[in-house]
Amino acid sequence: MHSDVSNVENAAPLGASIDSGLSGRDADARLARFGRNVLPKPRSPSFLATFLRQFRSPLIYILLAAALVSLALSDIKDALFIGAVLLINGIIGGVQEHSAGRAAAALRKLEQPHATVIRDGQPQEIDAQLLVPGDVVSLDAGGRVPADISLRAVNDLLCDESLLTGESAPVRKKASAGQDLDDGRDCAAFAGALITRGRGRGVVIATGAATEIGRIAAEVDKADVSRPPLMIRLERFSHMIAWMVGLAVALLIIVGLARGMALHDLFMMSVGLAVSAIPEGLPVAISVALAISMRRMAKANVIVRQMPAVESLGSCTMIATDKTGTLTRNELTVTDILLPDGTELSCEAGADLDACRIHGPGATPDQARDMALALLKAAALPNEGRLRKESDGWKGVGDTVDVALLAAAHKAGIVQHAIEEDYPLLVRIPYEPDLKYAASFHRRGKSVRIFVKGAAETLIDMADRMDVGGRAVPIDRTTLIRQKEEMAARGLRVLAFAEGEIDDEIDQGYGHHHLVDLVFLGLAGMQDPLRPEVPKAVRDCHAAGMEVAMVTGDDPRTAAAIASQAGLIFGPDQVVTGADVRSAEESGSETLDELTRRARIYARVLPTQKLSIVLSLARNGHFVAVTGDGVNDAPALRQAHVGVAMGLRGTEVAKESADIVITDDNFASIVGGVREGRVAYANIRKVIFMLMSTGAAEVVLFLLAIPLGLPMPLLPVQLLWLNLVTNGIQDVALAGERAEGDELSRPPRRPSEPIFDRLMIRRIWQSALVMGLGGFLTFYWLLQQGYSEAQARNMLLLLLVLFENFQTFNSRSERRSVFPLGVFANPFLVVSVAAAQALHISAMYIPWLRDTLQLAPISPGEWTALLLVASSVLVVMEFDKWRRRRSRTEVSTRLSV
Repeated sequence: MHSDVSNVENAAPLGASIDSGLSGRDADARLARFGRNVLPKPRSPSFLATFLRQFRSPLIYILLAAALVSLALSDIKDALFIGAVLLINGIIGGVQEHSAGRAAAALRKLEQPHATVIRDGQPQEIDAQLLVPGDVVSLDAGGRVPADISLRAVNDLLCDESLLTGESAPVRKKASAGQDLDDGRDCAAFAGALITRGRGRGVVIATGAATEIGRIAAEVDKADVSRPPLMIRLERFSHMIAWMVGLAVALLIIVGLARGMALHDLFMMSVGLAVSAIPEGLPVAISVALAISMRRMAKANVIVRQMPAVESLGSCTMIATDKTGTLTRNELTVTDILLPDGTELSCEAGADLDACRIHGPGATPDQARDMALALLKAAALPNEGRLRKESDGWKGVGDTVDVALLAAAHKAGIVQHAIEEDYPLLVRIPYEPDLKYAASFHRRGKSVRIFVKGAAETLIDMADRMDVGGRAVPIDRTTLIRQKEEMAARGLRVLAFAEGEIDDEIDQGYGHHHLVDLVFLGLAGMQDPLRPEVPKAVRDCHAAGMEVAMVTGDDPRTAAAIASQAGLIFGPDQVVTGADVRSAEESGSETLDELTRRARIYARVLPTQKLSIVLSLARNGHFVAVTGDGVNDAPALRQAHVGVAMGLRGTEVAKESADIVITDDNFASIVGGVREGRVAYANIRKVIFMLMSTGAAEVVLFLLAIPLGLPMPLLPVQLLWLNLVTNGIQDVALAGERAEGDELSRPPRRPSEPIFDRLMIRRIWQSALVMGLGGFLTFYWLLQQGYSEAQARNMLLLLLVLFENFQTFNSRSERRSVFPLGVFANPFLVVSVAAAQALHISAMYIPWLRDTLQLAPISPGEWTALLLVASSVLVVMEFDKWRRRRSRTEVSTRLSV
């Protein structure tokens, strides 16, 4: 058992007996030394610090440069506009990041508000925060363990530690042999664990941050070492833009100096070129694209807590999923019944017990129920659990095994209170670990019936006959043992059942000596059943090119059985345990990375090991999504590229540590989230393509005009109008494009894949040359026709707005023609294109805008001519897409032949 040394060192020499506890003075001294029994508060940076951190990005630096340029030009309006964009972006990012610090705070909800201790020889109820190492604490069913406790006395004590270990079954506890703190986890109760049955008493050995849950809190509070894929790619993109702008400006300065241009004119041209190349509207468009996907995902039961996680989920190459409560229901359920004659029956799993049935080979549900009736009667009677129906469904009270058996009996039509009336209880022998069985004696007419449940080997020894088709025949112990081992090999938790009958011996009493010569009734296999939607979801993950690994605290055999049912792809050598992980960690990160490269099922792992596995998978080149619902999952959820928590059964700790919360606990919802994540990234690429192609067109226009001696084609303020206003309206609408339909048929993007792949680079320069050259030729022709510089710029500015309109439709798909997509499939896009055009034309008639932008009205004939020139970019792009599709079809045809 692991505990902080500073707490443990005084826990062993208690100086107080288990009966008298600490003295009040000693307790006060220890409280002053060790502090209160509370979890550490997470670091909470001020909102101002979080807000300012949003501006540490090369792309933001470029936008700040654009604002400074506007100020240099005495254009206060444009500088204020860019400043507003930066402010909104900083506020959105700051609010989201500031909320992330609540994860560790949520752990405090699991703290026990009060604790029963013995001090000065008297039991007292005190605030659990005042517990100190050495305190003697009493534990009772229904409460939570207030600190890490070494148990000294137990009475049928069971603790649900699933939030810490991931194991779905409660852990039976036993008393420690003495002061030794290394007696094992079954001799200790851990802070935050729920006491499901029994009572216990023990000595506090760790409080606050020194407890196991405290160490998890410390892990959650650590800085997140993983970064969203989108942020990584955008940072590379920002650096590339900065270099491109710098090189373009340097080239322009060299050409201008060679031409003998005045420094003022050269400065103005450099400013114009820089403004044209900066995608000022990109941060807003990206935020809109992610926000739209967040809204769509919310409709599909996927709540996104951190905006970049929308795209991160679509980028993941590996999903490391928890088992309990994620792939499974987190409900112990009887799923299999095996009768002594080899008849196998199955019980439907579901929350609505009234709708579940028992099935058997070649039998109707009624026939299958009758076959299981004797066994399930023996399951319901020696049972201390209770099952009751409430407004929101059936609820169980008591030990999870007892509740599972009562639920199975209910599916066979056995009503608990009715059968207890038919079989009045005389004596009950409760389950004890040493006995390995529980039994009850019931009055039935003039005889006494005995019903026993327990370990298969124990009950097989008690019986001399077995039930075959309603007849008691000599027992075949070898066959029954083999049946039990086969069920256990499938990851089932196996219980056996037997019955007997004795004469009325009320005066002599009933006891263990009567449990002989019983009739063996069969075996029941229990498990935390797989969610029905999981196999298809796993297949969809594989089809989308994502690997799925299971990381659980459960037994390797159980984990492998559930993984097999779920459809995970793995071999025997890919199932490893926490011991294997620990050994690999001790040998170094390279050994651990080698282990995680091949392993796909991780069983019996500790919370810290889950985190190590996730970090190792990331080092192996994976973008990792981690799913989970317990406190034990919190560190891994926090540090993964994207953490996915289950909303219904998930702890608040898991939800607060995660980037995404699945509100219906449906693993299949993750697949929908992956699709939306890929749509979001595709839309971001579409926005980047549009902004960069139009910006590159402006650069081409400048680089053609200046060396040839033409005046500056557009003024900086006109470029800002193009990039921030007319383009800004359209790229926001482009960010809302819907799925094209093939998102899950393509593999995930490689972690090293840049935003600018070969296809985008070719398309950007292709369209940039068309628009830039078209703009240059138009500007040159207008000047040759006698238009003034101001008139030529006015016409050129309108032409570029029209180019933007057509390029917006080109950007809707990288591969598909714009026409099959449907013009009105994205009505907001159509409205935005019309609005951009209407806004620009309106600016020609609004005095202050007209004067600022140096615009003038044009005739319908001029507008039509410019429209025809602008349509050339649509024709060229459609031809390129058609040629590419034809080439791919020909390649596919040759391969198929």
